[in-house]
Amino acid sequence: MPWLYKMEQKYGKYAIPNLTLYVIICYAVGYMIQLSASLNPVIATLYSYITLNPYKILHGQVWRLVSWLLIPPGDLSILTLVVLYCYYSIGTLLERTWGTFRYNVFIFSGIIFTIIGSFVVLLVLSVIALPSGGDMEVVAQLMSSMDSMFSTYYVSMSIFLAFAITYPDMRMLFMFIIPIKCKVLGIIYVIMMAYQIIMAFHINLIYGIVTLSVIGFSLLNVLVFFIITRKGFRTPQQFKRQQNFKKRTMQPKGVTRHKCAICGRSEESDPGEEFRFCSKCEGNYEYCSKHIYTHVHVKRDNVVDFKPKGE
Repeated sequence: MPWLYKMEQKYGKYAIPNLTLYVIICYAVGYMIQLSASLNPVIATLYSYITLNPYKILHGQVWRLVSWLLIPPGDLSILTLVVLYCYYSIGTLLERTWGTFRYNVFIFSGIIFTIIGSFVVLLVLSVIALPSGGDMEVVAQLMSSMDSMFSTYYVSMSIFLAFAITYPDMRMLFMFIIPIKCKVLGIIYVIMMAYQIIMAFHINLIYGIVTLSVIGFSLLNVLVFFIITRKGFRTPQQFKRQQNFKKRTMQPKGVTRHKCAICGRSEESDPGEEFRFCSKCEGNYEYCSKHIYTHVHVKRDNVVDFKPKGE
């Protein structure tokens, strides 16, 4: 979209290259804190101070707006390491396909939407609890019990869904055994998340609303980028054609694009000169304005004579 192009022209120099690597580093730090918290009660207490809790953010703990990015998307295991490597690979490929700036916008918009979703949950809980005779302490306890739901899991999931939409026919190994197209995997994950929302509503209304808000807002960047701004993206085929076009049209340093076959004048030696091709010459011969009408026409079966007439 035009506004996205304008933003890229104005703020593109501030984009963070290889952003996926920094996301993985945040996960690694989060796993270290998580392991330390399981061994040290003091660190476990400190761990509770980095979650995304909008109620406590409004009460001065503003660092939670950023610190929640250290909450890893799941428990640490060998499978987790493989999945993180997979996310790094597909994230890097998306950055190369879309460009650094647009990939940055995609990731940071997912983070911002998640934060907005947490405040929406706080608002909903306040509307439900206060009229029913509760107070803000009840809301605070509910948010503290659910703040672990706001993690980077769905931000990572948005990267995979974006990859599945961009490369729908690329095959991946499901369960490391079965080759399956990315679009099929994307559909499977969407069905799983829909089932998770339904089961949450089956437990109780509040838990269902929280689950819907967490998943919906965390994946809202996918909806925004591929429905509202779909014309602003380059498909892999368009990206390949653009790279091939650049290679074909790229002019090596010191090589002229226009040059007279008689006198050797070029656009570098005479920037204001006009060069034209002769339709009667057999071959790709270009002449300056002085020799376009005075040259000897080149024939394939004759000896080429570049001496101008009358000279």
